[in-house]
Amino acid sequence: MELLDRIKQNAKKYNQRIVLPEGYEERNIKAADIAIQEGLAQIILIGDPEQIKAHSEKLGLRNISKARIINPLSHDKKEHYIDMMVDLRKSKGLTREEASKLIEDPLYLGVLMIKNGDADGEVSGADHSTGDVLRPAFHYVKTAPGISVVSGAFIMIHPDKKFGENGVIIFADGAVHPDPTENELAEIAVASANTARAICGFEPRIAMLSFSTKGSAKHPMVDMVVNATRIAKEMAPDLQIDGELQADAALIESIGKSKAPGSPIAGKANVLIFPDLNSGNIAYKLVQRLAGAEAIGPVLQGMAAPINDLSRGCSVSDIVSMIAITANQAAGRKK
Repeated sequence: MELLDRIKQNAKKYNQRIVLPEGYEERNIKAADIAIQEGLAQIILIGDPEQIKAHSEKLGLRNISKARIINPLSHDKKEHYIDMMVDLRKSKGLTREEASKLIEDPLYLGVLMIKNGDADGEVSGADHSTGDVLRPAFHYVKTAPGISVVSGAFIMIHPDKKFGENGVIIFADGAVHPDPTENELAEIAVASANTARAICGFEPRIAMLSFSTKGSAKHPMVDMVVNATRIAKEMAPDLQIDGELQADAALIESIGKSKAPGSPIAGKANVLIFPDLNSGNIAYKLVQRLAGAEAIGPVLQGMAAPINDLSRGCSVSDIVSMIAITANQAAGRKK
């Protein structure tokens, strides 16, 4: 069974509550209809109920009536969420009047639903920038315990099954944090391990990438990766992780044995941690476009609850896939 099929099968078992704040947007409505039909999650749409109904009728969708639809302007928990917002942001001087306006923004309402336990995860971004999606998440859901940085992982599915885990490799960070410190890079590695387990269903073998392998070059950028590897091992002693490794030493067994003899990861890596966003983003796009790999993501890592950001150019199938991924993340956190 292909990875995405397994992710969807698991989502059906977990039956998580996934909120789509952009309920007014056509792709989201179509994706919600498919997700309900396939039983991937309990879907919560935020938007005007009459507008959503009109859209679904126009599009000939039959399952939207099974979604829970929340009107951001008038719902029974509005005052409760306002109280929560003021309490959580009182140190920042948030007034009740300001909170009353913010809670009518679907992106804020979505994260408050998660914070209050009324939803398990969120998928948004088809009609908003990454900054718009993440701002309310940072304010109210915040990062996971022990993690200070949010990162974006791409699940790369390569047609050649000899790479990674039967062709599946996680690339991080390819989407969010431009220039991580060594501590932040270690946190990205640990978060990526959780993604490997919760979404891909395999034990991570993590390579901390550099332009050097085991001291073949000397430079402060190499030292940063070496230190990040040490910190990650201290944070999560159970992880299979090694660095610094060049990409070929991480992925090709013969080269790994030659460049890093005795390394438990060299030539076997299924999680690649890039030293900065430049290298991570460039690498995933090159592998996608030149090597014919499928790129799923970005999957946001490090939040205290799963909140995933879509590309504004996303397709309906992209949204459906991200609903299933978010459901897997939510179930993984509960475990």
